[in-house]
Amino acid sequence: MSSRSASWFYIVSYFVLSIFGSIHAANNCNGPLLSVLPESSFESSSTSSSSQLPHSAKLNRREGEGGWAPERSDRQPWLQLDLRQKMEVTAIATQGRSGSSDWVTSFMLLFGDSGLAWKQYGQSEDTGTYTGNTNSEGVVQHKLVHSIAARFLRFVPLDWSTTGWIGLRVEVYGCVYKSDVADFNGRSALLYRFNQKSQRTVKDVISLRFKSYGADGVLVHGEGHRGDYLTLELHHGTLALHLNLGKHNDAKLYPSSANVSVFLGCLLDDQLWHYVLVKRSNKQVNLTVDGHTRHLSTTGVEDSLEVDYELSFGGIPIPGKPGSFLRKNFHGCIENLYYNGVNIINLAKRRKLQIHSVGNVTFSCSEPQPQMVSTTFLSSSSSYLSLPLEPLGVWGLDVHFHFRTWNQEGLLFSTGLAQGSQHLVLQISRGQLHLMVHGAADVTDGLWHSVSLSYRDLMVSLVLDNEPTSTMDVQSHADSGNSVFFGGCPQYSGGCKNPTVAFQGCMRQILLNNQLMDLPRVQQGLLGNYSKLQFDICGIRNRCLPNFCEHDGRCTQSWDTFYCDCSGTGYTGETCHNSIYEASCEAHRQMGSTSGYFYIDPDGSGPLKATLVYCNMTEDKVWTVVDHNNSGFVNVTGATTKKPYVMRFNYTASLEQLRTLIGRSEHCQQEVSLHDGNKCALVVDGRPLSWWLDRSGEKQTYWGGSVPGVQQCSCSLEENCIDMNYFCNCDADTHLWVNDTGLLSYKDHLPLTEIVIGDTNRTGSAAVYRVGSLHCNGDRFLWNSASFYPGSSSLHFPKFQAELSADISLYFKTTASSGVLLENLGTADFITLKLTTPSAITFIFDVGNGPVDLTVTSPVPLNDKQWHYVRAERNLKEASLQVDQLPLHTLEAPSEGHYRLQLKSLLFIGSRQPIHSHFLTTRTPAMLLCVSTYHQQYLAIILANNGSLQIWFHLNREERAEIFTPKASSLADGQLHRVQVHREGKDLYVQVNIDQKYNLSSDLKMNTLRSLTLGKVTATSAGHAGLAEEVLRAGSKGFIGCLSSVLFNHLTPLKTAILNHGSSLVHVLGNLVESNCGALADSTTSQSTSGEFNSIDVNHVWLHNMDFIYVILLAYISPILLCRSSQALLGRMISFTAQLFSGLSRDV
Repeated sequence: MSSRSASWFYIVSYFVLSIFGSIHAANNCNGPLLSVLPESSFESSSTSSSSQLPHSAKLNRREGEGGWAPERSDRQPWLQLDLRQKMEVTAIATQGRSGSSDWVTSFMLLFGDSGLAWKQYGQSEDTGTYTGNTNSEGVVQHKLVHSIAARFLRFVPLDWSTTGWIGLRVEVYGCVYKSDVADFNGRSALLYRFNQKSQRTVKDVISLRFKSYGADGVLVHGEGHRGDYLTLELHHGTLALHLNLGKHNDAKLYPSSANVSVFLGCLLDDQLWHYVLVKRSNKQVNLTVDGHTRHLSTTGVEDSLEVDYELSFGGIPIPGKPGSFLRKNFHGCIENLYYNGVNIINLAKRRKLQIHSVGNVTFSCSEPQPQMVSTTFLSSSSSYLSLPLEPLGVWGLDVHFHFRTWNQEGLLFSTGLAQGSQHLVLQISRGQLHLMVHGAADVTDGLWHSVSLSYRDLMVSLVLDNEPTSTMDVQSHADSGNSVFFGGCPQYSGGCKNPTVAFQGCMRQILLNNQLMDLPRVQQGLLGNYSKLQFDICGIRNRCLPNFCEHDGRCTQSWDTFYCDCSGTGYTGETCHNSIYEASCEAHRQMGSTSGYFYIDPDGSGPLKATLVYCNMTEDKVWTVVDHNNSGFVNVTGATTKKPYVMRFNYTASLEQLRTLIGRSEHCQQEVSLHDGNKCALVVDGRPLSWWLDRSGEKQTYWGGSVPGVQQCSCSLEENCIDMNYFCNCDADTHLWVNDTGLLSYKDHLPLTEIVIGDTNRTGSAAVYRVGSLHCNGDRFLWNSASFYPGSSSLHFPKFQAELSADISLYFKTTASSGVLLENLGTADFITLKLTTPSAITFIFDVGNGPVDLTVTSPVPLNDKQWHYVRAERNLKEASLQVDQLPLHTLEAPSEGHYRLQLKSLLFIGSRQPIHSHFLTTRTPAMLLCVSTYHQQYLAIILANNGSLQIWFHLNREERAEIFTPKASSLADGQLHRVQVHREGKDLYVQVNIDQKYNLSSDLKMNTLRSLTLGKVTATSAGHAGLAEEVLRAGSKGFIGCLSSVLFNHLTPLKTAILNHGSSLVHVLGNLVESNCGALADSTTSQSTSGEFNSIDVNHVWLHNMDFIYVILLAYISPILLCRSSQALLGRMISFTAQLFSGLSRDV
C-alpha cells in the first residue's frame, strides 16, 4: 500500500531510554488508563463523520460507528490522548473500527508534556514504527521496551487497510508517574551545603533527568581550594563534563594537572527529557546520556575529588553578589536529582537546612511561553511552506524565524520583488548563510539559529542570532500581497526557484510583520500551502551518536546520513573499517618487501590499531621482532627477598596487540640470559628467589629453555649443568661467573612483562641479566586448507560477529556451477556469500529491511579450477563486493530503517538443511510441507486437529516416525506465524516464536531427495508411500490460507512455482494465487531469511518431481576450494565437494 502510505512521514528519532520504568514495572504498572478519561481528552486531526469522533476510539467500544476515522482528505491524520497528568506508560494496544474494513496496519507513537512539542518513541535504535492490525476486531498489544513518562500521546497512522480506510481504537497501560522536579528560570540555582568545610570523595554518583529550553547552561558544579572541580553543563546542545582532581601539594615534583573534559550527546536543547548518569571511582569516570556511555580516565596523582562548602545545581553563583553567576545558568526543568544517594530536590521541597535556593526555583515544570512548535522539512527536493503576505501598509517587510539543520545547502526564505522576476532569497550555501551576496558564520551545526530579516526603504537588514546587523541595498520594493516561501519553492511558483536544493531541517517561531504564523491552520489547509512537512515535531537526528566511524574516525553528518573522515587513523573505507596495513611480516614478504620496519595490523579490521615492528626477512623464516624498553645487559646488586629488584618491560606494542600477534604466529620465542657471580641463587630449598611475570601477570619460575610447571633452566633438561645437584647453573655453589641462557617459547606466557631478582645482597654477589626482544615467525592464517566431501559434511563455528560492520575475503577454485561459500542465519536476519552461476558471485544479506543482494559477473568462468579472489563487506554506509581484479561493486545502504545484523545460529561452512516458512490459516488439520526421499524417508510439518504445530521425522524405515510439538497452542488463528527448522546430525533446532532444541534418535541423512510438496498430499502421490496416518489425514486436507517465504536447503519452491508455471519441474494443482498476504511478515519479522520474495494464497499447492532439480544441482557440484586472502584476519583455504559450501569468517 505504499502508494497510499504516509511513509514519508516517518522520522526515526533517538532511542528512548529511561530508568524509572524498571521501578514501576515491579509494582504492576500495567493498568488501563483510558477508561476514566473524559471525551475532551481525545483529539484528532479530523473526523470522517459525527459518529466516528476521537472519543469513540477506546478499545472494544462499539458506540457510534465503533471507533475513530479521519477525513479521507486528511494529509497527516493523528489521534491524540491527554492523560490529564504525567503518567508512566508501559504498553499500548490498537484495534480497528468495529464491524468495518477500516484498520491501521502500521503507525508511529509520539509523546510529550504539552501537546505541542513531540518526540517519537522507538522500540530500538533503528526503528520507530509499530505493526498494527490485520482486521477490525483483533487486538495487537505492544509492551514498551522502555516506559514513557508523558501526559500526551499521539498515534500517527502510516499505513492502513487495503480494502477500507483508517480506523482506530486504542488503549494505553501504565500508572501515575511520580518524581521530584524543580524548575530553573535561567537566573536561579540550588545549593547543597556540606556539614563540614570541605568534602573529599573517591567515588561519586550523580543522576538526573533534565529538559532544557536553551543550548547552554550549568547543571552541576563544585570546586575546592586545591584546584579540584566538577562541572556538568550543556554547551551548544551537548553535555560536557569537566573534571579536575587537583594538583599535588608538591607542585614542583608533580607539576601536571589532572583536568579532563568529555562531551556526549547532541541536540539536547529540544525541550524533551534526557537522562544523565555520572559515575566516578577514583580516576575512572563514566558519563551516560540517554543510554550512550563514554569512559575516561583522569591523569595526575590524585584519586579523590575535594569540594569546598557546597555543590550548586542550575548555575554557579558568585559569592557576595546575589543574582550574579559565573557561567550561563540552566533554563529548564530537572527531576530525580541524586548526588551520592541524596535526593536534592526532595530536600529543597521540604526546606531542609542543607539546601539554599538562589533566585526563583519552583517545584513544578512550567512550559516556556510562547511555546515553540516546530515543523520539519523532510525532502531536499520538494519540501516547502507557502504563507500569504498581507498587503503592506508601508513599504516594509519583517520576517523572523528559527531554524536548525545539518545540511550545507538549502533555501530558507524567498519572496518576490515588485520589479518583475527579481526575488529576495535567503539561503544556506556551503554551510554559511547568504542573502544575495551576504555571508555569515557556519549555521549547519544542528543548533537552533534565529534569523530576523527586515526590508525598509530599499534596504535589507539581516540579523543572525545575536551577531551584528548586516545590510544591503536592493533596487525594488517588496511585492505587496504576494506569497512568501520558506524552505523551498513549489514546482510551479512563478519566479521562486530553489538556488541549489530545498531546506532539510526544522523551523519554528515564524513571524511575518510581527504576527506569529498559525501552523496548525496551515496543516488543516486553512492558511497557505505546504509540501513534505511534518508538523509539531522537529525530526532532526544526531547520526554521529553513537559514532559508527571505527578506529577513531571523525564523524560529520547531513540530514540523511553520516560521513567518516579516516585521515590519520590507518584505516580506510566508508566507516574506517579496513586497515591500510598488512596483517603480518609474512604478508609483507608476499607483497615483495625486504627487511625493515613495517606497520602490521594482526587483527585486520578488528578494534586494535596497527603497530610498528621490525621484519627480518634474511632467513628462510620471516621473523617479526618487537622491542621493549630495556634490551641490554643489566647489573643487579643489593636485592633481597623482602626488597627485590623489579624491572617492568614496556613493549612498542600493547599487550592486546602482542596477544593477537602471538596468537596469529606459528612460533614465538624470547631469549632470557642470567649471569651469576659469587652465589646468587634462583631457588633455595624449593623456594624461588627470582621469577618473572607473563603477559597475564602470572608468576612463572621456569627459565629459558625449560618448560612451564618446573623450576628449572635449560641445562637441567639438557643434563649439562655444571653441578647436576642443581637445576640451574646459577644455583650452583661456585664463585665463578656462570649463566643460564635459553628461549622462552610457550606462547600463552609470552611476552615476559616483569622480572624479579631477590638474592644479590651478599658481599661480592651480583647478577647480570638480559631479556631479549620478542621474536615470532609464521602466519597461521595464510594458505591453510580443509576438504569437504559429498553428502552433508560441514563445519560450523560460533556466530559471525557482524552486527554493524563485517568483511569477508577468500580465494576459491572449483568446477562447480554453484554453491554457498558462507552462511549465517538469525531469527530473521542472515548473511550469505555464494557462487550463483559459473561466472557470478552474489553477496546477500538482510538486516531487517528485506533481502539485499549484490552480484558481480565475471567475463570469464569462475569454475575453471583456477584461484579466484572474493571480498565482501557490509557496513552502515554501503555493501561492496570485489571479485578478482574486476571493478568494485557497491550498493548504498538506506538512511532509515534497521541497521544491526542480528545473527543467532552458528556460522556454517558446508551443506546444511534449513527450512523456513511463514503461514496464515484458520483451517485444521493442514499440511504445510512434506519432503520425501527414494528410501521412504520423509519430513512433514503439519497442523494437527487442535491447531498445534507438529514436525514429523521418519529417517529409519525400520522404526516409527519421531514427532515434535514445539507449539501446543493453536496456530490456526488467522495470524501470520513463522517456523524455522534446522538440523545438525541428531540435533534439531526449531523456532516458533522461541528457540527450542530436540534430539533425534538417528543421525541418518535424507539422501536422494525425491519430492517437496506444499499443500495437498495423498498416499498415491509420487514419493509419499509410507506416510503416517495422521500425516496423510493432514495432507488430504491440504492447506487453505497464506504461505510465504518458503525455503528448503536454499530452494525457494514458491518462487519456482510462480516464475516457472507450466514447467515440467513443478506441478500445481488447485487454485494458486500470487498475493501480498505475506507483507505482514515484513512488519513483524523484518523479512525472510533467504532470497524468497513472493507469497501466495493457497487452496492447495503440489510441487513434485523435485528429484530432477536435485539431480541438476548435484550433477554439477565437484571439488570447490576456498581460502582467505593474505589481507583477511583468518586466511584459510578450504576444499569442498559438497552440494553447498561456505568459507571462514574473520572471527573463525
